[in-house]
Amino acid sequence: MTRRRDGGAVTPPARQRALLAAIVAAIMAASAAVYVGVATGDGTKNRDTLAGGRGARNNPAAPASTGTWVASWATSPVGGEPGTELTGLAGHSVRNVVHTSAGGTGARVTLSNLYGQSPLTVSSASIAVSAGPGTPAAATESMRPLVFGGSPSVVVPAGGEVMSDVVRIRVPQDGDVLITTYSPTESGPVTYHPHARQISYVAEGEHTRDVSGAAYTGRSSVWRYVTALDVLSDEADGTVVVLGDSLTDGITSTAGANNRWPDVLSDRLRAAVAAGRGVPRYSVVNEGISGNQVLMDGLGRPAENPSGLRRFERDVLGRTNVRAVVIVLGINDILRTPGAVPPSRVLAGLETLVARAHARGLRVVGATLMPFGGHRGYTEAREAVRQRINAEIRAGGVFDAVVDFDAAVRDPYDPRRFRAVYDSGDHLHPSDRGYARMAEVFDLGALRGRAPARL
Repeated sequence: MTRRRDGGAVTPPARQRALLAAIVAAIMAASAAVYVGVATGDGTKNRDTLAGGRGARNNPAAPASTGTWVASWATSPVGGEPGTELTGLAGHSVRNVVHTSAGGTGARVTLSNLYGQSPLTVSSASIAVSAGPGTPAAATESMRPLVFGGSPSVVVPAGGEVMSDVVRIRVPQDGDVLITTYSPTESGPVTYHPHARQISYVAEGEHTRDVSGAAYTGRSSVWRYVTALDVLSDEADGTVVVLGDSLTDGITSTAGANNRWPDVLSDRLRAAVAAGRGVPRYSVVNEGISGNQVLMDGLGRPAENPSGLRRFERDVLGRTNVRAVVIVLGINDILRTPGAVPPSRVLAGLETLVARAHARGLRVVGATLMPFGGHRGYTEAREAVRQRINAEIRAGGVFDAVVDFDAAVRDPYDPRRFRAVYDSGDHLHPSDRGYARMAEVFDLGALRGRAPARL
C-alpha cells in the first residue's frame, strides 16, 4: 500500500496512470524549449537578483535599496489578437492597466511577442502609478520611462520576450499600474490575453509619457504585449503562481473590481501577515487562461491556449522567485472531450505537473473540481469522471495540500450543482461571492514550506 505525502494510507495508483505520467513527462521535456522566451542582456532567465537586479548598471534610475524580487502581477499570453494579423497596432500607444499584489521600490516589465510573425519594435515605453480606478491618467510625478539595455527602444523578436531594465518607482500594493508601449511599425499579430476583466486604453500616436491620459480615447478589455510586472519588494519574500482556467482567470467576475479569487487570496495573505499570523509573505499572480486544459493544446504554432503541461515552464517556472504553485485545472478536460475522458489521463497529467514543480523545490496546492450540473456540457458520465478525480485528489496522493473548492461552493441539497448564491448563472463559473468563497476556504498555512524530500 502506498502512503500519502502526510503519511496516511491511500489507494495505490493504477499502473496505467504511472505509465501515462512517464510518457507525458518525456514528451513535455522534449518540447519545453518551444516556450522558453528569448532573454535579453545577460541571456539568463534567473530573475531572483537583489539590489537593483538585471539592467541596473545601465539605468541610472535603478533603485539603490535592497529587497526581494517577486512577481507582483502576471498574465499568460494566449494567442494573436483577432484583427491585428497584418499591421498589429502600429502607430498606437497601448496603455495596459494591471493590478498589483505586492508593492516595492523598483520595477521591471516583461513584454512578449510570442504570437507575432515578425519582430516587434517598441520605440518607447513607460510605467506609472494610476491616478485612480477607471482612468488612463497617471498619478502626479509617478511617470517613468522604461529602457532596455540602456536604450529607450527595443526589438522583440517574433516568438520572443524581453525584460526592461530596472526603474526606480514606488509601486503600491493592491493598486493599479499603467504600462504603456508604442510601436511605430507593423508587427503582425498582437500577443494578447483576452478576458482581462480590466479596462485598458489605446491612443493614436506616441503618447507613452502622457500623464493626463487625455489622448487615450480608445478602450480595451484585453491585455496586450505585457506579461509580467516584477517589483523589488520590501514586503514579500516570494511568489505564489496560480495555474488555472477560466475559474482562475475570473471570466464572470465584475470588470475592474479585482474580484477574481487569486485577487482575494492576495488580500487575505497580506492581511494575515499584517496581523502577525505567521503565514508566508508571498505575492500572488494569476496565470489563468479561459478554456485551458491539463492535457490538450489549442490550435496553431505556437499553440494558442497551450495546455497546462505545455506552458508550465513559461507561466510557472519562468516567473520570478516562485515558492509555491496552486493548480486549478481539469474541468475543461472533462467538458471538451467527446464522451468521457479517462480520469487516469487527467490525474497522470496533474501528477506530471507536481513532479516538475517538485524538481524545482516548489510546494504544490491542488484544488478539487467544482460542480457543473445544469451547464450545457453536463452529462452523468462526465459527472462520474469529476467525482473520480476529486476522490483521488482528496485522498492526498496527488498534491502536497488540497483546497476543497467543490465542497465550498456546491449545493448541499444537490451536490452536482453550485449553491445558487455562488453561481454566476451559467452553472459553471462562480459569481463574485463564489470567487470570494473560494479564497476564503483556502488554508493560508498550506503555502508554508517547500516540496517534500524525494526518497
